[in-house]
Amino acid sequence: MSESPSSAAAHLHDLASFVEASPSSYHAVAEAGRRLGAAGFTALDEAEHWVTSPGRYFAIRDGAIAAWILPPTAGPATPFRIVGAHTDSPGFKLKPKPTTGSQGWLQAGVEVYGGPLFNSWLDRELEFAGRLVFDDGTSALVRTGPFLRFPQLAVHLDRGVNSDGLTLNPQSHLNPVIGVGNAADTDVIAHLAGLVGRAGRHVVGYDVVVADTQPSAVFGLDDALFASARLDNLSSVHAGLTALIGLAEDGEDGVDDIPVFVAFDHEEVGSDTRSGASGPFLADILARIKPDATESDRARAFARSWCLSADAGHAVHPNYPERHDPANRPVVGRGPLLKINANQRYATDAFGAAEWARSCRQAEVGYQEFVSNNAVPCGSTIGPLTATRLGIRTFDVGIALLSMHSARELCGVGDPAALAAAIGAFLAPSTPPER
Repeated sequence: MSESPSSAAAHLHDLASFVEASPSSYHAVAEAGRRLGAAGFTALDEAEHWVTSPGRYFAIRDGAIAAWILPPTAGPATPFRIVGAHTDSPGFKLKPKPTTGSQGWLQAGVEVYGGPLFNSWLDRELEFAGRLVFDDGTSALVRTGPFLRFPQLAVHLDRGVNSDGLTLNPQSHLNPVIGVGNAADTDVIAHLAGLVGRAGRHVVGYDVVVADTQPSAVFGLDDALFASARLDNLSSVHAGLTALIGLAEDGEDGVDDIPVFVAFDHEEVGSDTRSGASGPFLADILARIKPDATESDRARAFARSWCLSADAGHAVHPNYPERHDPANRPVVGRGPLLKINANQRYATDAFGAAEWARSCRQAEVGYQEFVSNNAVPCGSTIGPLTATRLGIRTFDVGIALLSMHSARELCGVGDPAALAAAIGAFLAPSTPPER
């Protein structure tokens, strides 16, 4: 197996470029599609008939993407090796009638998306990014660059903020400023349309989110730390994409199972959409990869298939160690996580743990186990959703972060490349997997 990029530094640089190109889920799948196309993958339209001959393919559904390699040896009951991730991040989304204002300030109306850390979005230059749909049925991706800011109230006007804590009402306190003037004379949507050469009156729909504009950075003693927007979960999207492309560069002849990479949208709000993990996207793709397979063939294939669910997890916080399990204490820089939960908020079981151990051993990377403190509720991932929908054995992994759901998250510089290497070994095992 060859790794591309081969070094942790090169991988991190490429991850930073991927994040920069991906301020929204729609931009992320467009960038993923661009990279796949450059690697010889053929784009397929879900509305068209698909050719099912051996080769490399991908398909996009809104903010989700799936890519796969169909090897020459694949038959109706050939199992799949699936890597799943998600393209969205918690933050804010532009409301209908978004142009507002108060006290001479121009503002934009936004709605909370998922569970962001509100305070992390304050006092930083942000942008709008997403898609516009026009009355002629066409659409376009748009991004503004630095355009808006959530201004915090000065300490002089909130003397107790540092002792009593910051309280933010999302309706009254999280209306970003975009300029000065009269809201009646301004139209945010017209501005967005103008950026893609269209008139605002032709916009009939939009999905536009708020994104950070600060570049990713390596920093700290010995440059051990990496900070970036949207590491949850573009770190996993990029790792899975990089692993699949690396496998394709090695050639389809060495591939036994059918490797699949899928990145869903809307994980941060429950996944119950046509492009989310609870929707039919992956099942549709798998059925169309092998349209001649019988129900019995498909059941046999799924019984021998694997799904690796990749999503970021928590590193132990040095200032809040009591919030973590006292025995399992992951640290950034010591390898990706195997995520375990007795109540199946993560899908990992003993066989999944063994398969992850094998993958990391083959890739020559270490890994850490993560389990929540019993008194702190556990989050979840696409893993249990995929396992429930398809019946495919699934396990959950990801890199360790501090500041998860912040506008800017932190990881160790070597962990993203280690995750990609382990995913590559999962997609193309050099020894028979444990069943």
